[in-house]
Amino acid sequence: MEQQRADGLFKGKVAIVTGAGRGLGRAYAKALLERGARVVLSDLGTDRAGEGADQDLMTGAARALQTCGGQLIGHCGRLDHEAGCKQLVALAVEHFGALDILIHNAGWVGYQSIEEQDKEFLERALGINVRAPIWLSKHAWAHLKRSSAARIVLTTSDRAMYPQHAQPGLTAYAAGKMAQVGIMNALSMEGEAHGILVNAVSPVAKTRMWGVTQPPEDLKPEWVAPGVLYLASPLCRDTGVILRASNGQFTATRYSENPNSVYPKDLSRIACSTMEEIARKWPSIKEFDVAC
Repeated sequence: MEQQRADGLFKGKVAIVTGAGRGLGRAYAKALLERGARVVLSDLGTDRAGEGADQDLMTGAARALQTCGGQLIGHCGRLDHEAGCKQLVALAVEHFGALDILIHNAGWVGYQSIEEQDKEFLERALGINVRAPIWLSKHAWAHLKRSSAARIVLTTSDRAMYPQHAQPGLTAYAAGKMAQVGIMNALSMEGEAHGILVNAVSPVAKTRMWGVTQPPEDLKPEWVAPGVLYLASPLCRDTGVILRASNGQFTATRYSENPNSVYPKDLSRIACSTMEEIARKWPSIKEFDVAC
């Protein structure tokens, strides 16, 4: 009975999933379709460097997912500019008559040292990670305001959020993934009055970004999908939360202010008037080293 009630949560809901041709995005789309959602699958079919296009990828993914139940249509187009994002949202609304869920999963991992960083590489990273979620949200917003359970799920990365997981050459990637945390925070506040909940997932999964071409034995993309399904569902009542997902395990986190602070005038922390005083009190100022 509980399973039946849960399955009904997505019945008739309309979702857009970007980067849905393979990997994580395809796993999200499959999970939504199996629960009865109507899904627009979007994927440009770029290579591992985020370049090129392959419409056959989207066609093949749509064909493979036809047996999952629900209804779906495919979309192959650029999302790094406003016109492309507007067109994708319009396609969903024209075909299904509404929009309830926006999952922005599309992205790519590219390595380039800071000394070699070039404009084209940086723009490609910022296009899909910064411009796309903003333009998609802009054009989805009016439709989401009319939904009874509007949800946006963005994608960040542990590689960007945690110094111990950072890697050389990922400056552009980290900039885009960290930007989505800021976008999530801003949109969660803007959407609160309209019931639009905005959260993010930080997934770890073995996909082509890892150079994996065969189904993995661990870190499976489908093991991340239940977390994204939850964030996209009416069961989720939080906004502005990052859900870390790895190997079938989940933990939620967010950047939290000192509960005694009165922003912006009082951080309720260590007062200092000189550089030397800061240096002397640095062990206490470094509050992130304090065990919780």
